[in-house]
Amino acid sequence: MELNGAEIVVRCLAEQGVEHVFGYPGGAVLYIYDAIYQQDHFKHILVRHEQAAVHAADAYSRASDKVGVALVTSGPGLTNAVTGIATAYMDSIPMVIISGQVPTAVIGEDAFQECDTVGITRPCVKHNFLVRDVRDLAETMRRAFYIAKTGRPGPVLVDIPKDITVATTKFTAKRGEVKMRSYAPVTKGHQGQIKKAVQLLLSAERPMIYTGGGVVIGDASHELRELVNLVGAPCTSTLMGLGAIPATHDHFVGMPGMHGTFEANMAMQHCDVLVAIGARFDDRVVGNPRHFGQVPRKIIHIDIDPSVIAKRVPVDIPIVGDVKDVLQDMVMLYRQAAAEKGPNKTALAKWWQQVNTWRGKKCLDYNASDSIIKPQYVVETLSEVTGGNAFVTSDVGQHQMWAAQYYRFNEPRRWINSGGLGTMGVGLPYAMGVQMANPGVDVAVITGEASIQMNIQELSTCKQYRLSPKILCLNNRYLGMVRQWQELDYGSRYSESYIDALPDFVKLAESYGHIGMQITSPSDVEPAIREAFGKYKDRLVFLDFITDQTENVWPMVKAGCGLTEMLLGPEE
Repeated sequence: MELNGAEIVVRCLAEQGVEHVFGYPGGAVLYIYDAIYQQDHFKHILVRHEQAAVHAADAYSRASDKVGVALVTSGPGLTNAVTGIATAYMDSIPMVIISGQVPTAVIGEDAFQECDTVGITRPCVKHNFLVRDVRDLAETMRRAFYIAKTGRPGPVLVDIPKDITVATTKFTAKRGEVKMRSYAPVTKGHQGQIKKAVQLLLSAERPMIYTGGGVVIGDASHELRELVNLVGAPCTSTLMGLGAIPATHDHFVGMPGMHGTFEANMAMQHCDVLVAIGARFDDRVVGNPRHFGQVPRKIIHIDIDPSVIAKRVPVDIPIVGDVKDVLQDMVMLYRQAAAEKGPNKTALAKWWQQVNTWRGKKCLDYNASDSIIKPQYVVETLSEVTGGNAFVTSDVGQHQMWAAQYYRFNEPRRWINSGGLGTMGVGLPYAMGVQMANPGVDVAVITGEASIQMNIQELSTCKQYRLSPKILCLNNRYLGMVRQWQELDYGSRYSESYIDALPDFVKLAESYGHIGMQITSPSDVEPAIREAFGKYKDRLVFLDFITDQTENVWPMVKAGCGLTEMLLGPEE
């Protein structure tokens, strides 16, 4: 059949099973929006800013294992979306962004709302396309989805000039899987390397399992839990990997790194065999690589992306492959090998004795108060009220770290935050994407009074689509993490980190048609959270918690320091 380019875009989205598209219209994409108006395969969500469209599509993917889709116009529509694209790229989130472009005849002539979309986004996408012939459009769309979700996932952008959306061509429905000769990611791990890894694990006296976001993205949580139970080793999960193993699991020792637990960091440093699964040894996890390398240990590194392996830390047994497939093979081979000669139980018991001694530091304890709200207490209470089962999104800063430390995530894909890029303003649009992907679930946004204002216009989107996240604003009237660093490293010179012109968040929420509450007393924290998730379950509730301005995130490994060089509190 003959279809125009806009209709082909819509047909291809329907082919991929897309149910929601997040976007904002503009001149270059009006033919696509006209085609959307005439179809009923998916729902379009009109956001209030293109950055929020991409963030929402990003979270939609994180919370559902589907490919998120965002649609923006040319020029400022695309440049507004770049932060969201880079955020998804850093965290390996599968997503397709469709951008409008000026007509092909005027590309390069500085036409109205023109920008070099391919050039601008090249550093922050897995791949991008500029469609110059309508006959290539359907295959390009199919390739975009295939590239986004296979191998190491990531965002893929399709830039479509306006004349391509109106041009017509024959359309043929999808037949079979996409095949690309130049793109063939490895999924199965090398069996010889996996056998070596199993033998090394069986010989370990102080084994440690270190997991990252790759376990969550790769849907390998079940396999990870099997391996942890078999090996009997302590397990730590990075900020992006929380929930892959339950926070309540006896072998879970908390998050590692800059604001990780004492026991996780000490075990990472002093183990004799470290198994890294879907993690990349980034600077916020291992601190100074030279310090990390001072202690001899054998490292097994499993990742879908060969460029990640040994990028920052030398490894002994690299295994390239899909973490789910590799872990399945490891579990099977470990069971077979352990039947003949199991692990050294005496050494393992001694290792756990040491780990439990480190646990005895109780590094996450804080000074409770009856007179002023401690931010940690708000997150702890949220975890108790929701039973650790809510979907939690966060912005970036102190509140993000407190969320990671004090909310007890027991399932994967429940913790939605910006890890690699550290993007403020994601919390609310993330919540929109989560709730669109999982209707009826409890969604909490843990944010600060600075971060929430970066995309606060999305309260309007929530009203339009009757979305009901609960926004827990830990309001300390500071750019909290900036203030903390200024206190520790800059002689308490708080340069531009104090906010002295805040809105009345209660009235602001109410002006958008939502519920607003301000909480100033610790005794009112739990009742307010229970009311928000109970009485107002189907409404968006903005809870403005006036918290202790002086509270800092502990433990802390300062930049340039090693994992064991932790500050456990203000006295240090």
